[in-house]
Amino acid sequence: MTKSLDSPLWVLLHAERASLAEDLADLKDEQWRYGTLCGQWDVEEVVAHLITSASLNQWRWVRSMLGARFRVDVHNQRRLADHRGSTPAETLVQFNAIINSTTAPSSHTVAYLSEVVVHSQDIRIPLGLTRTPDVDALTPVAEFFAQRNFAVPSKTIAAGLRFRANDGPFATSSGSLVTGSTLALVMCMAGRSVYVDQLDGPGVPTLRERVHGSAI
Repeated sequence: MTKSLDSPLWVLLHAERASLAEDLADLKDEQWRYGTLCGQWDVEEVVAHLITSASLNQWRWVRSMLGARFRVDVHNQRRLADHRGSTPAETLVQFNAIINSTTAPSSHTVAYLSEVVVHSQDIRIPLGLTRTPDVDALTPVAEFFAQRNFAVPSKTIAAGLRFRANDGPFATSSGSLVTGSTLALVMCMAGRSVYVDQLDGPGVPTLRERVHGSAI
């Protein structure tokens, strides 16, 4: 499924891919083997996963899921193998080739923006890279995560908590208050526990329990 390049979300998504590509360009071969915040995947495997999302239209995604008997892990591993090069340099070439892709398995553009935002940080944190996604990209992701479980149990994690970003407009309306950067709120809703300590407010203990309970 392809979408118009005029969509503001696609513009943001392409910019976040480009930022990640810049960070990847200087990695040594051994750094591609580093573990990430994304379960058992190393850096190269997360990048291959991002290539997959930008390479499968709806029909190809459905066909892949049917072939995997709707076992998401099997689907992911098969497609990851398809899009990982024989060397990290080849994988990076493939990633650079999809930076401006508007192909996606569904019309939920914000979901694929969220995937790039979260997985970019999954890669950066273990590597000690400090680049922060643009708050204009983080805000629609935060709003999406607070409203819907899609690949991660973000709505469940956020339920009954009042989030307020201190660097942008994101806020939810009721519950025990949690404040902090939009990035930390997004990553906690994605189940990344390393970000909980960056947040403040009476709702943090509840959030911490939920995030640790949803850990990958």
